[in-house]
Amino acid sequence: MPEPDSGASTLAAKLARLFDVVRRPDREPYSHEEVARACREATGETFSATYLWQLRTGRRDNPTKRHLEALAQFFQVPPAYFFDDRQSVRIAEELALLGALRDAGVRDVALRAVALSPEGLGTISDMIEAIARREAAGRPEGGAGAASGGTPGGTSGGR
Repeated sequence: MPEPDSGASTLAAKLARLFDVVRRPDREPYSHEEVARACREATGETFSATYLWQLRTGRRDNPTKRHLEALAQFFQVPPAYFFDDRQSVRIAEELALLGALRDAGVRDVALRAVALSPEGLGTISDMIEAIARREAAGRPEGGAGAASGGTPGGTSGGR
């Protein structure tokens, strides 16, 4: 899963993050056609799957404000996700968390941790960090899934 950027991000990267994290009820990704149709219905304007693909791949990068608002409405994020880089980073961190919670194993650990004391949470956090370091050391350089050293937002879990 992509990590949220620490600074400004391109429109294409922001759209890719939305398609990666926000899924249909059956957990499959939305198609360009599904999203474009919803945006057409929301705006009453031309909005094709090809146009959306061009935005998502960076071939076009200057959509109308109404198109971005329709995309924000479809993906259920505030329009500021596209316009305000500071807001975008915060929202991207929330999206990364939602993406992680899609994994049943992660969700199970999180739900079980709710009832733990602060000391218990600290112990679990330390164990997760130690395992992540051990697994990262066992992977070849630049291997997939390298640990970020903390929470899905890339920060260390403070107690």
